[in-house]
Amino acid sequence: MNSLRPPFTLETAAAKVRAAEDAWNSRDPIRVSLAYSEDSEWRNRDQFLRGRDQIQQFLSAKWKKERDYRLVKSLWSFTDHRIAVRFQYEYRDEKEQWFRAYGNELWEFDAAGLMRRREASINDVPINEHERRFLWSAPGPRPESDSGIPSVS
Repeated sequence: MNSLRPPFTLETAAAKVRAAEDAWNSRDPIRVSLAYSEDSEWRNRDQFLRGRDQIQQFLSAKWKKERDYRLVKSLWSFTDHRIAVRFQYEYRDEKEQWFRAYGNELWEFDAAGLMRRREASINDVPINEHERRFLWSAPGPRPESDSGIPSVS
């Protein structure tokens, strides 16, 4: 989308964040990877990735392990070509243990609006099933009626 290219405004930065959230909630590694430049660089926890092929492989493996994945992203800050995001997602593992992951991402974009750099710091916290917050049908986008990340976690 041309309107989601740098330089960002509050409206376009927020739209970029929501578009990323919707793509990740699709759990489609190819769809997600198309938002990144061909040579995009990632730091995800302790992993370092480069390029769409590695991103697709990483996401395919991630969503095999993180079942019933649901993600919410929130704009934290932005400049002309960078966006900072906080996020939470929930998933269950192969042992049926539920987790909520808390994290922050730093994004840097090229002139075409593709993300050329992503740095993510993420912490997983075990939760009980009754503590889950993100309950919409998945895969798929978060409903507009869902308010997103609570102000106090």
